[in-house]
Amino acid sequence: MNFGPLPTVDVTAVPADGLVLDVREDEEWAAGHVDGALHIPMSGFVGRSGELTEAAEDGRRVHVMCRVGGRSAQVTQYLVQQGIDAVNIDGGMLAWDAAGRPMVTDSGNPAFVA
Repeated sequence: MNFGPLPTVDVTAVPADGLVLDVREDEEWAAGHVDGALHIPMSGFVGRSGELTEAAEDGRRVHVMCRVGGRSAQVTQYLVQQGIDAVNIDGGMLAWDAAGRPMVTDSGNPAFVA
């Protein structure tokens, strides 16, 4: 079944209050992430997908992110097939950082893309 091209957005098109789903692994998340993002690593996504459906139950668009866009593309495709309004963030955290978008850490250390 082909659902057409993968919906993708540029990092600059992600609203400041947008729902961002970060599917990177724990050590990548710890290095730096989008403030307020929902963190569900791709490796455990299927078991925790209910957390996302709960966060997106108001019909909000889900902006899916990883380091460069490969893992998030797979998760975006899965979500679209489930009927969720999801888009892949083109270039992932590397593009986010390059665009000067804000990043945080839980530890308070300077954020970087691991």
